[in-house]
Amino acid sequence: MTAESVHYVKSACKENDVKFIRLWFTDIVGNLKSFAITVEELEKALDEGMGFDGSSIEGFARIDESDMVARPDPATFQLVPWRPREQRVARMFCDIYRPDGTPFEGDPRYILRRHLERAAELGYTFYVSPEMEYFYFKGQTSTEVLDHGGYFDQVTDAASDLRRDTVLALEAMGVEVEYSHHEVAPSQQEIALRYTDAMMMADNAMTYRVVVKEIAALAGVYATFMPKPLQYQNGSGMHVHQSLFKGERNAFFDASDPYYLSSLARAYIAGLLHHARSFTLVTNQWVNSYKRLVPGFEAPLYLSWARRNRSDLIRIPEYKAGDEIHTRVEYRSPDPACNPYLVFAVLLAAGLDGIENERPLPAPVEENVFELSEDERARRNIDRLPGSLIEAIEVAESSSFLRDTLGDHMYDSLIRNKRIEWDRYSRHVSDFELAEYLPRL
Repeated sequence: MTAESVHYVKSACKENDVKFIRLWFTDIVGNLKSFAITVEELEKALDEGMGFDGSSIEGFARIDESDMVARPDPATFQLVPWRPREQRVARMFCDIYRPDGTPFEGDPRYILRRHLERAAELGYTFYVSPEMEYFYFKGQTSTEVLDHGGYFDQVTDAASDLRRDTVLALEAMGVEVEYSHHEVAPSQQEIALRYTDAMMMADNAMTYRVVVKEIAALAGVYATFMPKPLQYQNGSGMHVHQSLFKGERNAFFDASDPYYLSSLARAYIAGLLHHARSFTLVTNQWVNSYKRLVPGFEAPLYLSWARRNRSDLIRIPEYKAGDEIHTRVEYRSPDPACNPYLVFAVLLAAGLDGIENERPLPAPVEENVFELSEDERARRNIDRLPGSLIEAIEVAESSSFLRDTLGDHMYDSLIRNKRIEWDRYSRHVSDFELAEYLPRL
C-alpha cells in the first residue's frame, strides 16, 4: 500500500460521490464474500483494516479463532457501474489478517501471493489468462436456454446484448477484455480477458463472475458457471494460459525448438503433468465438475500434452507460433466454478517444481487420446485425471505436494469441506435413480 494509492482512493470517493465501499474476499471454495462500509469509515479501513467474524465463513476459521481483520488493497479500488449514480458504491479486494497482524493462512489471496513471491525470488513474473465459459438460462431453477447457437455463431439476441453489456461493465471496472463470443453449446458464452499477472487476474476472474451474474440479473436472466448444467452438451471450462517472464523476456520461448519451447518451459509442463492428479481437487472441486470430464465433450481426461490436439490436458497454442510474447502453456482441465487464487497457486507451484527438479517431459501425443486403446495408453504411460470427486479427494489426501502448496490450514479445510460434499452427494437419491429403478425393483 503506497501513499499515492491511498490518496487516489480518497480522491476518487470524493470526486464520484461514493457513499459505500464493499470489501471483497473469498472463502476456500472461491465464493465471493463481502461487507460494506460507509465512506466515513474509509480512512480507518485503510489504516487499520476492518474487523469481522470469520467463523461465519465456510473454511475460514474454527469458532475459537473467529476474529479476523480485512485490510483493503487500494490498488483494487473500482466503482461498481450497475449501482445508482448518486451515493455511489465502490469495491476493494481485501487481504485477511489475524488480530495480531499476521497474514491468515486460510486466505486464498495470501496463498497465491506466497507462491508469486517465491517465483519473484527466482526472477520470474507469472502471467495468466483464463478462458471462463458460462451459460445463460431463463431462470435460476431451470435450464431453458436463451438461444441455440454454436461455436462463434453470430447470434443476434438477448445473449449477444448481455455479452456486450457485460464487456462494457468489465471495462468500466478496469478489467481489460480481448474478445467475446458464443461458445459450442446452446446459450453458452465466453468473454476472454487480456493476459496479465496472476494476482491481478485472480481478482479480475472474481470480478468477471460477479459482473456476468449482475448484468444477467438486471435483464431478468440467470447466468451460471456450473461446470456441466446440460447433460448432452459441452460443459464450461476454464482453460488457463500461462507463462513465466524474466523482465521483458518470455522464459518459455526458444526460437530453435520445434514447439518454440525453452527447456525451462518443458520442465514446467512436466511439473504440471507430474502433479496434475494431486491438485485436481483444486481445479475441479465440485461433484458436478466430473460430469464435464468425460469423453466426447472437448474436456481432457488424460495426462498428455501436444500442440494441435485439443484432447490433451496441456496444449501449446499455435495461433501465433514463433512469437515470443505469445508463447504460452494452456492447461485445460479447470472449470470456472473454481477458486482462481488457489488454481493459479497450484499451477505455478507444480510448474516451479518441474523446473527445480528438472523433471523430464514425455513425448507429445498429437493423436486423439480418446481414440487410443487402453493397452496403447498403458504402453505409452498415459495416466488419467481422477474420475470423480471422491477419487480426487483420496488422491489429494495422499499428496504432500498439495499440503505444502496450500499450507496445513487450507489443505485440511478443503479436504474436510469436500468430504462433507461427497457425503451429502452419496446419500442423495437422484431423479435418475427413481426413474431407472423404482418401476422395476
